[in-house]
This record gives sequence, C-alpha cells and structure tokens, in this order.
Amino acid sequence: MSRLTVADLAVDLGGQRVLRDVSITVDEGALAVIVGPSGCGKSTLLRAVAGLARPVAGLIHLDGATLSDASTFVAPERRRVGWVPQSASLFPHLTVVQNIAFGLGPTGRSARAAVPAELLELTGLSELAGRYPDELSGGQAQRVSLARALAAQPDLLLLDEPFAALDPQLRAELRDELAAMLRRLGVTAVLVTHDQGEALLMADSVIVMRDGTVAQQGSAVEVYRAPASAWVAAFLGEANFLAGVAERGRATTILGEVTVPADASGAVSLMLRPEQLRLGADGVPARVSRIRYGGHDAIVEARTAEGQTLLVRVPAGDIPARDGDVMIRIEGPGVVFPDES
Repeated sequence: MSRLTVADLAVDLGGQRVLRDVSITVDEGALAVIVGPSGCGKSTLLRAVAGLARPVAGLIHLDGATLSDASTFVAPERRRVGWVPQSASLFPHLTVVQNIAFGLGPTGRSARAAVPAELLELTGLSELAGRYPDELSGGQAQRVSLARALAAQPDLLLLDEPFAALDPQLRAELRDELAAMLRRLGVTAVLVTHDQGEALLMADSVIVMRDGTVAQQGSAVEVYRAPASAWVAAFLGEANFLAGVAERGRATTILGEVTVPADASGAVSLMLRPEQLRLGADGVPARVSRIRYGGHDAIVEARTAEGQTLLVRVPAGDIPARDGDVMIRIEGPGVVFPDES
C-alpha cells in the first residue's frame, strides 16, 4: 500500500471555496481519521483524493505518483483508490459474492472463484456469500461494501462515514473490526466521521478540520493532550479553561500553580482536561452544581467562589452529593494558549 500526500489543496464548489490550503500526510499502512463539524470540508477532501472533486490548486500524491496538480488530473477509475460510502449501495439482484466481485472485470471464472476466500473470511462473509442484499443486516451490508472495495486491492481506501446508519452497539462492533482488519492487511486508509470519540479510538493519525482548513493533524494522544488551539481542545472533548499568569514554567490560577511550558510568559489561557482535576481533602473549595452520569464514570460540574465552573471526571463509585461542597486540585501540566479575554 502507499503513502498519501496532500499539499496546499484548494477546492471550489458552486462558486465558493470549500477547501483552502489543505495539507495532510498519511503514512503507508496507517489509518487516518478526519473529524470536524458539519460543513467543514471533510467529505470534500475525501472526494478530491478520490478524483470525484477537481481541485483548483495544490497537489495530491499517492506513493510518489501525482494524481492531481496544476497540470495533471488522473481520472477516478485510474487512481487505484477504493471507496466505501455511507450506505452500502449494493446491487439488489446480485448475491454477496457477486456484489464483491463486481468491478474486478472479466476473469473467465465464477464470481465466487474471483473473490479470495481469505477476504470473505476476514470480513465475516463466508457463510453469507450466496445471500442477497435484502437478506442482510445493516452491519453485514456494510461489510460487503468494504469487501468490494478491498477486493480490487487498492493503493488507498477511503471511507465516508461508513457507520453513520448503524445503531450504537453495531457501530462500535464494526468500528473495532474495521480498524483491526485494516491493520492486519496493512491498508493505507482515510476515514471521515462526525464522532470525535470514534476518531480518537480508531486513528493512527487524527486530522481535525475547521472551515475548510486543517486545524491540526497528529496522533490521538497529541491532538487530545496538546491541541493546537483552544478551539481544537474544546472540539475534541470536555475541557476547562482557566485564566492565568505564566512565568518560568509555572502558571498561577484560581486552582493554584500549574506546570506549563518554560517559554510561556504573561497572561495565558490554561486548558485542563476533566481527568486532570481531582476531588479530595485538599485543594480549592467549590460546590457541586450538576452531575452528568455516564455509567463507568461521571462529569461533576462544580462552581468556585469566584464563579468559575470546573469539570471533574470521577469514577462512578466516587460521585459526590449533588449541591455538596468539594475540594478540587490539579494533577498534571496544563496546555497554554495566548490569553484571548
């Protein structure tokens, strides 16, 4: 499989610029997940890589070969790029194995022989090969769509919200199966999702988009623990933002001193994830105003005397009393952004 490089990409749709200066890299065999709010350009970027949307600027390289630049545009059918859409889009008159074999071209063999048995086994379709689409569940149909894309052995696999139509439990099961399958096969893949948690769980590389640009690309740990901006921090999960004054690797806040990067200086906005705050016998006093129970844990909202609302993640067995008094302390370093107050 191959490495994908997109540099300074711009795409116009309906006379409006929907992607601008987009640059990403996806290493060979990696799963990159694009996440961002609706209308930020996630699917347009995927379509541009597939050749379904023509850029007005920038370049797209796959395994060193140019797919698109100022003088080159390779047609979609010649890109060796597989596509898995939101809906399975199967042919109702063809069996599972015939749907998978579609697009492989004449082989002089039966459809069943044309599709590798290993692929059917890997996608959990061996026992379903002779069924028709109306005899499949939503998850099974999506597996067929995935197998069809993989059967052609593409250099790159693109998946546009493939779990969108599935119920939560099936979505989680198929998501985990897909990530494991792609890694076993060594497939280079790019997946679009609206679900931030899904992106963090699945991805080797997370691409966060906003307003037609890439706000940040990095590993799940990097984008969550060291977001490039306050917007990325808030988009990817619960976050506390505290005003502070930084000097010599420490910042003074209403919760006391916090370790910060040595080059931080002056007024700053400090970001702390809820799991970095602790309830205990010492710290800053606050009163619980709300509890958001999540089963295995909970988010406790507590208000300090200064009027600052803090979010604290606690195990399900350590939930304090609603309207009770608590003490909050910080554990771990903070992420610093310029003070925008």
